[in-house]
Amino acid sequence: MNLLDLTKLGPRETSPGTFHFGLLLPDISPDTGNHLFLKIIHESDQFLQKISPKLFPLDHSIDSSYGDYWSSTISIKPEKGSSPESAWGSKGKYVYRYFLKNDEKNIEIDWIIDPFAREFGTGKLSAVTMGYSDHEWDESEKTWKTPELSDLVVYELMISEFAGSIQRAIKRLDYLADLGITCIEIMPVSNSLESIDWGFSPVGYFGVDERFGKRKKFQWFVNEAHKRGIAIIIDSVYAHTDAQFPYVSVYRQLKMNKYPINGPFAKDEFGESTDFHKKLTRDYFFSVNMFWLEKFHVDGFRYDYVPGYYDGPTGEGYANLVYSTYKAVKSYHNTKGYWQRFFNGSDFNFIQCAEQLEKPKEILEKTYTNSTWQDSILYSGSEVAKGRSEFLTSFGLSLGLDGFCEQVSVNDDEIKKSAIQYLENHDHARFICNFGLSSDYDNQLLWEGNREHWFKLQPYLIALFTAKGIPFLWQGQEFGENYYIPDKGWGRVKLFRPVRWDYFYSHEGKNLIALVRKLIQIRKNNIQFRKGDFYFYNHHDYYQSHQVILFSRRYQDKFSCIALNFGSVSETVPFWFPIDGNYHEELEGKDNRSGINSKDKTMLTIPSNYGRIWTSE
Repeated sequence: MNLLDLTKLGPRETSPGTFHFGLLLPDISPDTGNHLFLKIIHESDQFLQKISPKLFPLDHSIDSSYGDYWSSTISIKPEKGSSPESAWGSKGKYVYRYFLKNDEKNIEIDWIIDPFAREFGTGKLSAVTMGYSDHEWDESEKTWKTPELSDLVVYELMISEFAGSIQRAIKRLDYLADLGITCIEIMPVSNSLESIDWGFSPVGYFGVDERFGKRKKFQWFVNEAHKRGIAIIIDSVYAHTDAQFPYVSVYRQLKMNKYPINGPFAKDEFGESTDFHKKLTRDYFFSVNMFWLEKFHVDGFRYDYVPGYYDGPTGEGYANLVYSTYKAVKSYHNTKGYWQRFFNGSDFNFIQCAEQLEKPKEILEKTYTNSTWQDSILYSGSEVAKGRSEFLTSFGLSLGLDGFCEQVSVNDDEIKKSAIQYLENHDHARFICNFGLSSDYDNQLLWEGNREHWFKLQPYLIALFTAKGIPFLWQGQEFGENYYIPDKGWGRVKLFRPVRWDYFYSHEGKNLIALVRKLIQIRKNNIQFRKGDFYFYNHHDYYQSHQVILFSRRYQDKFSCIALNFGSVSETVPFWFPIDGNYHEELEGKDNRSGINSKDKTMLTIPSNYGRIWTSE
């Protein structure tokens, strides 16, 4: 894959008030009757009826790699005779779009979005700011190190729902750092058309959507997160685009039968599929990756819906993208500056996380992916929560990531691997909904989980943070957020679900967040939970028949036994500790054991809807 020359694409202020605009439109040339124009207006003027946007023609040339290229250099300065109310020529944000006239087909296409825009206006408007300067990164950025996989505790959030804006999200970073979060996974911040939307139908990739704020504020957000020891990865949607993405909408309106980026490829289930057989597609999304790494200092990516562009481990799609990005980032090993965040001694800590729910084990083993979403404890845990105790065994086994690789050697690269473990994420109703809903509304959009059942979440949370893999929280999960999300339909993505921070102070919230804080600290203080082996004690008569599961984590001489009770009454079960000595109980410290002999049976009592963690001293 090759990087696009972004100095020629999109808008760029070459000198004060002078801007160069460039756009690739393969197979659209003057030879077939096409004329392309730029329409631009100051943001303050866009809704005033007396002021119209300025119209500038673009010149045509041929790019040797990608074909037809259109460009223009314009001057934005005050003009004599212009409306006195107009802000034209003043500093600030200008919104623009492209306008195409085709004489042969007698077609006019207005509102063409710039696929290389760095800023955005409302809806289908691209934007550029006169005199814009990026955030000035702190010197601390040159010493920041992306954490290794085993140290990640991931928190997924959507900026608008989590805090309302980037600036307010920055104010919540101290809270996340205090909670023990070491990585934030941010739902898409790229440009989409709707003001309330998850962002999984993008129309612009090279900047932060105007719903959230300017790119400078997002750079500031990343900088402040790093200062608090928190890595940032962004949700990247490359398998499909919105129908208004210009490489779809323009070609469709011109009734052309081929598109430069979009087309059938792999599994085409959402939006307008992208075709990675095409050079521009591959180079476009590779350039998007490198742009975000360089300009925004993100620590990696969560790749949305990988089945949509996965054509095998040696294919042209997903596998090629993560390989090319890995190699490009690793090539900076001997350079100074901000790229050093990925290199810590001999470790290369660059996060590439797949959402490949159909083949999570394959994507981890056979590509340069180093982490993956997978639904095993979410689904098996949900079945247990609904009263199906026969799923206790599969839930217990899934906590150990059975069958997932931990390291792969390929092409002289030693890549550490892991998988994300979650009970909740943006795609599903909150886990508490499994215990019953608190509303009788006919409209499913308004259903909520009954927070009176908060205590039933406890054994699942203990499992999450003591399991193998990377623990993951969805915004507000730590204090019992309880939204229901439909399995399908527009109610999933078009409904605003702000985190209800008042839950933090409720009885339910106080108890849950106290437990989560304690569990994250236990994980941080005990290496066996971050790197250790996992063993599930699969004995139905002793454990599962009593609504109990037991498993252990071990790293060298550090050993912990975790016992979880999913039932409504306290249970006492036998266990044979494998190491002689003394054990302290991590959660409450009230059931410590001394003088343990590995040959003797020890009876363990586990409170209802709770658990115990015994760790060797």
